[in-house]
Amino acid sequence: MENNIILTGDRPTGKLHIGHYVGSLKNRVEMQNTGKYTPYIMIADQQALTDNARDPEKIKNSLIQVALDYLAVGLDPKKSTIFVQSQIPALAELNLYYLNLVTVSRLERNPTVKAEIQQKNFERSIPAGFFTYPVSQAADITAFKAKYVPVGDDQEPMLEQAREIVRSFNSIYGEVLVEPEGVFPKKGSGRLPGLDGNAKMSKSLGNCIYLSDDADTLKKKVMSMYTDPNHIHVEDPGQVEGNMVFAYLDIFDSDKEHVADLKERYQAGGLGDVKIKRYLNEVLEAELGPIRERRAEFEKDIPAVYQMLKDGSDKANEVANQTLEEVRAAIGVNYFDILK
Repeated sequence: MENNIILTGDRPTGKLHIGHYVGSLKNRVEMQNTGKYTPYIMIADQQALTDNARDPEKIKNSLIQVALDYLAVGLDPKKSTIFVQSQIPALAELNLYYLNLVTVSRLERNPTVKAEIQQKNFERSIPAGFFTYPVSQAADITAFKAKYVPVGDDQEPMLEQAREIVRSFNSIYGEVLVEPEGVFPKKGSGRLPGLDGNAKMSKSLGNCIYLSDDADTLKKKVMSMYTDPNHIHVEDPGQVEGNMVFAYLDIFDSDKEHVADLKERYQAGGLGDVKIKRYLNEVLEAELGPIRERRAEFEKDIPAVYQMLKDGSDKANEVANQTLEEVRAAIGVNYFDILK
């Protein structure tokens, strides 16, 4: 039977924003709802601790926020197994075995890790757990024998490292692990720039629209978006390239002809920033309003959300433990099976 298992997830370091939504969440929901896949959705709290070990409350408080965002966008615990990384002990043991198959120089070459080390200003004071988290990701993926991993475009180097680990393991110990493939957003919708024009929308940069933002907050953020600094008067010709309003309209507005018309009018002069921002706000509110309403409903029963996470973690445990048994047997550290 074809392997249609999906593994993906997020670090609980705060509420999720619309960059996560267009980057991977929408993809996950669409794949879940086809009925053709078996999705495992992980809240990666242990991975979040690799650079937040001195602030565990941040992770604890964010865990439920991420779970609420998942449910709000349409991830369904009846169709997807939603679980918490730290509640799956097998992942840590798999990570330990895989660390022996990866060199320090290979980890240093990972472009995603290099970029994040630079962004976080670690220099040489890199937490070892953070430095090796691509190996931990490989453990997460392979524990469920996931074939498909829906991620943003910037995660391809992480997947390639996971594939290398799978190949090394299978070459040494026998064909046990499954080599994963990335599932990326449609071209042009992979990475959403920040409200300020920064290439990346990021919680740490404070340039996000959160899925949980209320209507007033959404409107204020849209009205503050970076456009064309030289478009001072309505009649001035405006620039579309690098203009965040049009970058967002390209992704969120399904009426592409109307967006093309707005661009033409803006470039010719006669269309003001306030008008296009108000239009973008309407487009975003139509998309995010229902998500916000569903989130508010789930938020009324937090114990039920925790129960959903526990049930999902119990189910995920069974699967990961089975893979761990196979890995132990392949390596030969299942010494006491002879006594069974």
